[in-house]
Amino acid sequence: MDCLNFRGCVAECEKTGCAGGTCFPHCKFPSDGVANDGPWYMQEPLYLKWKQWDCQSDCRYNCMIDREKEREAVGHGPVKYHGKWPFTRVFGIQEPASVAFSALNLAMHFHGWLSFFILLYYNLPLRQDKKAYYEYASLWHIYGLLAMNSWLWSAVFHSRDVDLTEKLDYSSAVALLGYSLIVSILRSFNVRVEAARVMVAAPFLAFVTTHILYLNFYTFDYGWNMKVCVAIGVAQLLIWAIWVGITCHPSRWKLWVVVVGGGLAMLLEIYDFPPYQGFFDAHAIWHATTIPLTCLWWSFIRDDAKFRTSILLKKAK
Repeated sequence: MDCLNFRGCVAECEKTGCAGGTCFPHCKFPSDGVANDGPWYMQEPLYLKWKQWDCQSDCRYNCMIDREKEREAVGHGPVKYHGKWPFTRVFGIQEPASVAFSALNLAMHFHGWLSFFILLYYNLPLRQDKKAYYEYASLWHIYGLLAMNSWLWSAVFHSRDVDLTEKLDYSSAVALLGYSLIVSILRSFNVRVEAARVMVAAPFLAFVTTHILYLNFYTFDYGWNMKVCVAIGVAQLLIWAIWVGITCHPSRWKLWVVVVGGGLAMLLEIYDFPPYQGFFDAHAIWHATTIPLTCLWWSFIRDDAKFRTSILLKKAK
């Protein structure tokens, strides 16, 4: 019945331009049936027009909000509409909490990468050719760029869920996960020879590239993508957990916290629940938990650079 009421509301809104007590000037059609294509000030505000909120999406949103108010009044919980939980829009932003947490993650990764760069090239000794002693510097630079790219598109996607932003978000996340798995293998097994690194990375890069192409150009299979992401995430957590269990690294406790915290946070991605007060669902809370873990993660990377540099300097003497 809720589904029928929702669809009926949307159909009526698209005809009349009104959903409940809310009307949209850009939804109204003249008598000849042609959509109103007047000047921008007769339609959506610019910040909504930029986010591509059109007549249909506005009708769906307001009908969804009205249906949820009716459900709440009789003691029923939220339901999904077109596969999505009902979120409360703020200034045209579809999922404000997830956007805010994604932006904070982006900021934390930028700060972590920048501090890592400064440490390597301004605080630690350099080789005669001005390159860092730390053998994994280039790997972490690429990781930082992929992480910032992923969280940027996460913020954009949660701001406005359209086909393009969805594909960019999912593709960026898969690319980051796949590369993170490669880095975990190379660092844990202390792979320093360039040829060996290429041999290790090649099959994983091929799989990740194929998976991204499959999602974008064949079929966007949410279930399969979730399985792939969980498998890659669990694999790298296990690799780091085994390595930190046998290594004598001075900052291994930081890695323990990240591994355990990352594993617990992953459960939020698996066990979904509706947004509290229309803002905080499982995915948004997952974004929030990764913020402190990101700070600790980059702290470990900096400590690892110091640790490896000190070892190499002692060997050079």
